[in-house]
Amino acid sequence: MKTRAAHIETTSDDESASRYLQLADRLAIADGLAAGLARTAIADMIGRHKSTVSREITERSIEGLYLPYQADAAAAVARSRPKESKLVTNQRLREQVEQGLDQRWSPEEISHRLVKDFPDDESMRVSHETIYQALYFQARGGLKKEVAQALRSGRTTRKPQRKPGERYQRFVDPMLMIADRPDIEDRAVPGHWEGDLIMGELNKTAIGTLVERTTRYTMLVHLPGSHDAETVRDGLIATMMTLPEHLRGSLTWDQGAEMAGHKGFTTATDMQVYFCDPASPWQRGTNENTNGLLRQYFPKGTDLSVFGPEDLEHVAQQLNGRPRKTLDWDTPAERLRDLLLTR
Repeated sequence: MKTRAAHIETTSDDESASRYLQLADRLAIADGLAAGLARTAIADMIGRHKSTVSREITERSIEGLYLPYQADAAAAVARSRPKESKLVTNQRLREQVEQGLDQRWSPEEISHRLVKDFPDDESMRVSHETIYQALYFQARGGLKKEVAQALRSGRTTRKPQRKPGERYQRFVDPMLMIADRPDIEDRAVPGHWEGDLIMGELNKTAIGTLVERTTRYTMLVHLPGSHDAETVRDGLIATMMTLPEHLRGSLTWDQGAEMAGHKGFTTATDMQVYFCDPASPWQRGTNENTNGLLRQYFPKGTDLSVFGPEDLEHVAQQLNGRPRKTLDWDTPAERLRDLLLTR
């Protein structure tokens, strides 16, 4: 194995994508932090070890604030200046690893045995991941037969931990996706809602928005002090329980971390939550359109914490009293009134 570790830090694009956090991971981390999730829960959400998430937050935060886009850019710069592997710079360590491989030991066995054999020498430490990376790079350099002899699995490339195209499971409780939602596209059946958050200055404050698909009736959810999963869940429950049962059919939301408590919401309201596919806002088209109208009242960059429940009710009344072309110039309030009177 004299040359196996010579270029340990060089990886293909596919390997890099599996080894390193991606922008999607960092966005999920930021969502989780904004929702008040523990680092362990965030790690489970993106399928990474909790130490990876903890290290990412600690090292990439700026004055205590984790900014995913800046963190991703900083990581890319750091990767462009790779450090030489310990297996390159430490000949004694490399020789010990070679001896272990010659005895058909696995990288994990070698890594742990080094701790026992050199308990007081921190320079004689190497992770099994580093050994694997050295081996797999050399496999692409023409040593496939040698690697197959050294590794019990006989593989010469890393086996991905997720299937191609497989989605992250965002929450502990399983999600039902929009593809599983009953066919309600004709809007003939009332009681199916779309929801989202509109965010305030620096994403520190938020207002929940709910729109009924048939009538375009809007309700606003006051989120005092926080928009973490627990606050959003309780706010949605309190708002939805003001409606009669026949208008509590389902709720469609995106995969934001604020909906981590979706199971509790469903239990309390008997409303199933359906989640949109990632980066697919058109799957909540009614809500997206309504949020655009709401920005007339709550411009981007506004501190939304200054608006109390009475303010939100006033805005909702104005929006529900606005004639809509899609309703043949009826108002959402008139259409909802008709639904209530027919029961």
